[in-house]
Amino acid sequence: MTEHVSSAGILFVVSAPSGAGKTSLLNEVFKKFDDISFSVSVTTRAPRNGEVDGVNYRFVSDVTFDRCIEEGAFAEWAEVHSKRYGTLVSTINESLENGGVLVLDTDTVGAFNIRKSFPEAVLVFIAPPSPEALEDRLRKRNTESQEMIEKRLNAAPGEIRCMPDYNYIVINDDFDHAVDCLTALITAEKLKSDRILPQLTSWRSAIDGL
Repeated sequence: MTEHVSSAGILFVVSAPSGAGKTSLLNEVFKKFDDISFSVSVTTRAPRNGEVDGVNYRFVSDVTFDRCIEEGAFAEWAEVHSKRYGTLVSTINESLENGGVLVLDTDTVGAFNIRKSFPEAVLVFIAPPSPEALEDRLRKRNTESQEMIEKRLNAAPGEIRCMPDYNYIVINDDFDHAVDCLTALITAEKLKSDRILPQLTSWRSAIDGL
């Protein structure tokens, strides 16, 4: 497997049941930081209307995806609804080497696989306030069949059971409050002492006790 790099960059892995509002929250939070980027996943599914290769996803053939698996290029990958999605180690390393903030959007299995390769990853779970609220949001989206809605609702309890193993849980009940919470935790991670101390060169003698 491709070796990963430790650096001053921050890796956030965000998961949520479908319909919890994760994408809307992240889109709003991204407006508040100038050093944050979204990891572009590799997928074997076809582009949807409006999606751009290299921006929304990297669209590849099954042959190319298989080669990435064989070469150990993925930090994690999974099959979802008969299509495969993966996160390249090189994508993560490039961001961390540059000291940026990288956000990955994965399911719970992917999140824990990322943590195995990148123990410093910060895992964030976006939770709907209740099962009823989740179902209501899925139906109001009016973008999926009844069968797909039922699949997503049936998958939600298993995802919710993984919440205790995440570093942070943001409940998306009030949207603006959830945005504030997600913004605050990103800011808090950026202000941790091991990230700030290297920048305080003018205080180096005091810090070192000289």
